[in-house]
Amino acid sequence: MSTVQGAGVVVTGAGGGIGAALARKFAAGGARVVVNDLDLARIAPLAQEIGGTAVAGDASGIVDEARDALGGTVDVYCANAGLSSPGDAFADEEVWAAAWDVNVMAHVRAARALLPEWLERGSGRFVSTASAAGLLTMIGAAPYSVSKHGAVAFAEWLSLTYRHRGIKVHAICPQGVRTDMLTSAGSAGELVLAPGAIEPEAVADALFEAIDEDRFLVLPHPEVADYYRTRAEEPDRWLGGMNRLQRTWEKGGRA
Repeated sequence: MSTVQGAGVVVTGAGGGIGAALARKFAAGGARVVVNDLDLARIAPLAQEIGGTAVAGDASGIVDEARDALGGTVDVYCANAGLSSPGDAFADEEVWAAAWDVNVMAHVRAARALLPEWLERGSGRFVSTASAAGLLTMIGAAPYSVSKHGAVAFAEWLSLTYRHRGIKVHAICPQGVRTDMLTSAGSAGELVLAPGAIEPEAVADALFEAIDEDRFLVLPHPEVADYYRTRAEEPDRWLGGMNRLQRTWEKGGRA
């Protein structure tokens, strides 16, 4: 916890779920926390609970306001806001565009706003809440899967480009987490994610373990590492297994 003592932390999408758990964890570690959501009513009670500051608005454009609230410096930025975006290749263009904007471009815009200061002083920490879908995929959710792959790719790029200049990056890639997003995943979520779903607090704990170990990839579900390895080493075997899961889902969850 000492790593974040006194740090200025921003958590987007903090109205519930993983974001709220992250905010509480950072505050418990002695950080000064700004919580963000589109709806002020969703975050005002949390800000009061943790002694933080609520900044409402689109996550893409709140860095300056958050920086002011923290006395001029953001040390840790948690790009946590996201859209679940179910649908297939025929999903509306607007669905694809919204998924890309929130799940990827909001991270890019935040990095643009943060990097000049971080690079000048030689330190900063960027936390991307992605998904196991960003390492693997998710049936029934093409816009979500593709955009979460983008989120992981951008986090990787930040890390490999700036780690020698003091920038720390973490990509959080859980499977099912008991949040509203899991509920919105519908029958596909019930089949794939719900059986092994964990509480948001477990995700926050996994992040802090990664911070302590200076580790990029955060896997609250450790088994994801094995799936990721199989995907890389035996892609056809992995795709065949996912296709069987797809067919099970199409049959209404019946094996």
